[in-house]
Amino acid sequence: MKLIGITGGIGSGKSTVCQVFSLLGVPVYSADIRAKALMNSLPELQHSLQALLGDDIVCDNQINRPLMASRIFADSRLLRQVNEQIHPAVLEDFRLWASRKHAPYVLHEAAILFESGFGSSMHQNIVVTAPLEVRIARVMNRDNLTRDQVEQRMSHQWPEEELICRADHILVNDNTRMVLPQILELHDKLNHNSYES
Repeated sequence: MKLIGITGGIGSGKSTVCQVFSLLGVPVYSADIRAKALMNSLPELQHSLQALLGDDIVCDNQINRPLMASRIFADSRLLRQVNEQIHPAVLEDFRLWASRKHAPYVLHEAAILFESGFGSSMHQNIVVTAPLEVRIARVMNRDNLTRDQVEQRMSHQWPEEELICRADHILVNDNTRMVLPQILELHDKLNHNSYES
């Protein structure tokens, strides 16, 4: 089975692209969703996060995500330390998940695929791209954020050019080119070039 990473800057449409792959029958692992679940289900991970962020970060055995976001997005050092706690747990969870799937390939969706080191654990990687202004507008509308808030979050991700340099495949989601034919072509290619890991 081929392990394929997929990423894109905030607002690129990565999650929408993954929904299409899912409809095509491709198993999709969302690192962001699973990270949230693991933070709430692994006591040792919660303790590590409390040590970094304060005891009030956990309430009723659940991570207070808005509070966590407000602290880590204002402090890049803290963000890195939190990620160093979360990423190993997510990668182990992904490997266990993938071992139970029977498909030519699976997708590992992660907002910070390369920054986290996940990209080097994949056989190939996909990057979903969109122009900066399109991405900012999408996130402002989707999350009801100000432009400054969106730009602050973007500042914690690698520039799109850096992602593209590391990509094996690129899907352009710029509101002018149709993305579905690109997905179908790539799906066909990955299905026919699969191999056992």
